[in-house]
Amino acid sequence: MSDRHVSYRGGMDFAMSAKALDYHQRLTDFMVEHVVPAEAEYHRYREDAGPKDHTVPPIVEDLKKLAKERGLWNLFLPSESGLSNLEYAPLAELTGWSMEIAPEVVNCAAPDTGNMETLHLFANDEQRKQWLEPLLNGDIRSAFAMTEPAVASSDARNIETTMLRDGSDYVINGRKWWITGAADPRCKLLIVMGRTNPDAASHQQQSMILVPVDTPGVDIQRSLPVFGWQDQHGHCEIVFDNVRVPVENLLHEEGSGFAIAQARLGPGRIHHCMRALGAAERALTLMVDRVQKRVAFGKPLAEQGVVREAIAKSRNEIDQARLLCHKAAWTIDQQGNKAAHVLVSQIKAVAPQVACDVIDRAIQVHGGAGVSDDFPLARLYAWHRAMRLFDGPDEVHMRTIARAEIGREKSPLAAAVTGA
Repeated sequence: MSDRHVSYRGGMDFAMSAKALDYHQRLTDFMVEHVVPAEAEYHRYREDAGPKDHTVPPIVEDLKKLAKERGLWNLFLPSESGLSNLEYAPLAELTGWSMEIAPEVVNCAAPDTGNMETLHLFANDEQRKQWLEPLLNGDIRSAFAMTEPAVASSDARNIETTMLRDGSDYVINGRKWWITGAADPRCKLLIVMGRTNPDAASHQQQSMILVPVDTPGVDIQRSLPVFGWQDQHGHCEIVFDNVRVPVENLLHEEGSGFAIAQARLGPGRIHHCMRALGAAERALTLMVDRVQKRVAFGKPLAEQGVVREAIAKSRNEIDQARLLCHKAAWTIDQQGNKAAHVLVSQIKAVAPQVACDVIDRAIQVHGGAGVSDDFPLARLYAWHRAMRLFDGPDEVHMRTIARAEIGREKSPLAAAVTGA
């Protein structure tokens, strides 16, 4: 379904509600007063600990307590915050300004957000009590194990991990990688996607199972770096060797893995895009500040025409992407994930690319400093370049967009100009 088939009766209104404005002001104050000043301490701790140490810097737990006290907690989940996707969008964007700290300290960090959404929608009461409640409280963290090294996981039908019923257990065998969050000592739960019935129809072969990290046979082999950086939470390669979990750990029902994945990835993808806009805004801010302070060829960089063009392009691209992001969020609110799925693909293809382009321009005007650790730009670029791969690579989303465009019914005007 393309956005032409989505009803816009009454028009789209992207203005922040009074409730969203209140949250926005309080979150802005929290970012300015506490989060941004904590970045130096966070990075000092990480540097002293070394890349193989994935314990959380204590400042993060301190900030989580402050965020809870200020009511800035679980903003992403409508059932908890009362905020719509559209109302949450500018709040998520604020957290993107400090992507390594802010999302977690308000309990709105991936992959936990997607896992909490999944458990909220599909878990039974016992599973919610065991796993969802401590995640909502910020007491534990979790990971989502879907991607595999041996197959192109952009087509989930390729997933080879088996989860076969054996009496009162499922036995899991397979290898996963890029499992974000699994190296963090606070990670207690893996939501694992695998094949429970190889003989079923292609979209009914997969299921999801809840696997405690400490289950025998779960072997976290390594954390993969991104452009040389080790994430505090880790991006792990995990082997499942005859891992036994009780059938009660099945999420929803056998064969529902694809349906659960789509429900999980819709909001998750757009949340990433919201945060990417915040990162792009930070990069643009740093660019504008830098070019006003640096002199080359007898005048400030800000007076160079090519630099001004880079600034103008960046502003245009960020604002265009934001409107598309808000349109997708509005459509999810009004008509659900299915009606918005092409719009979500559009913004998932657009926002990471915009962030990469803006950050790249900021790096360029910073010169050698831009690729160093003296500024956050290199880390920002690494993450957002990776974002063009995770939650579906650009090419998969472009395929979805093109297929919808080719397949949609012509409007009377389109039919008139094409002679159809």
